[in-house]
Amino acid sequence: MARLRRLGVVASLLSTGVLLSACGTGSAVAQARTSCQFVHRALVLQAQSNERGLSANSRAVLRGRAMGELLKATPSAAAATSSDGSWNPLMTTISEAQRVPLENLVPALTRLCQVADSTSPYL
Repeated sequence: MARLRRLGVVASLLSTGVLLSACGTGSAVAQARTSCQFVHRALVLQAQSNERGLSANSRAVLRGRAMGELLKATPSAAAATSSDGSWNPLMTTISEAQRVPLENLVPALTRLCQVADSTSPYL
């Protein structure tokens, strides 16, 4: 009888752990998607900054706005990573924009946000 009770407690703890981990993953996906909303805005501004006929000042303004939008993505990406470490590539790529020109990160950010926005967002 005591053995069955222990087995029941262990099974209960395992199922609770699975449920809680599932909630964390869902939360992480929501945070990644929130982050990607800012990333998408940043990428649109970055693309606009590369259009022909813009003055150097206009390019700089658009790139500054793009960086501002990307920096707004940082807290949500950090929260996603905190909930689920598999979102670390998103956070890392966003943070690299402070060292690497944003135009060089466009393919990686695009792909990471495609994953976040997909119906099965798992890295």
